[in-house]
Amino acid sequence: MITLKKHPITSLLIFSISLVFLSMQALYLAQAESPLIIYRFGGLIGNLLKVNPSDLWRLVTPIFVHIGWEHFLFNTVSLFFLGKIAEKLYGSTKFLVLVILSGIMGNVFVLLLTPDVIVAGASTSIFGLFAAIMITGHFSSNVLLKNLSHSYRALIIINLLFNLITPGVSIAGHLGGLLGGLLLGIGLSPKQEVHLSAPTRFLAFGAYSIALISLVLFSLSH
Repeated sequence: MITLKKHPITSLLIFSISLVFLSMQALYLAQAESPLIIYRFGGLIGNLLKVNPSDLWRLVTPIFVHIGWEHFLFNTVSLFFLGKIAEKLYGSTKFLVLVILSGIMGNVFVLLLTPDVIVAGASTSIFGLFAAIMITGHFSSNVLLKNLSHSYRALIIINLLFNLITPGVSIAGHLGGLLGGLLLGIGLSPKQEVHLSAPTRFLAFGAYSIALISLVLFSLSH
């Protein structure tokens, strides 16, 4: 059971995503899934971002925007279960950083690789959470966490293969989220579970920052 006291960020994220989605449905009904409405509520179209670089906030807002009930329900349910695990493992502050920064990296990959497609959804962040928990478990001596890591590794592979045959799914965003989650999972791993050195954590954050800035600059210049 998710509670506001134990899982404040997970609760806040699900509430925010639900508020945005239900507002779209209430205001625009059948048109809520149209590219215009998705973009108006914060969706990302890479080519438009290249024309208006001041809209870099659109690398964040797609996390909270969803296209249709199936998309919305799948991601909120995934966030419900993953969030409980990840927020307890990393703590609320680190968990929020992980969700937002994984999502940003996923959206940067979209900007770079599929700039002509409108994208939205929390799945970039969800893939980041899978990757972070997987890498934390890999380096942990905790048997339960290590087993969870093995399970998530299989889930990631299955989901990526499923992405290849599913139309309308942003595999670029998912790959970016995975990369972000892997690097941040090393940097944010709790010390009581994973004994990684300070330089290793610093290098992981540095690699994330360099990759993010480089990809954004390259994408906006091409």
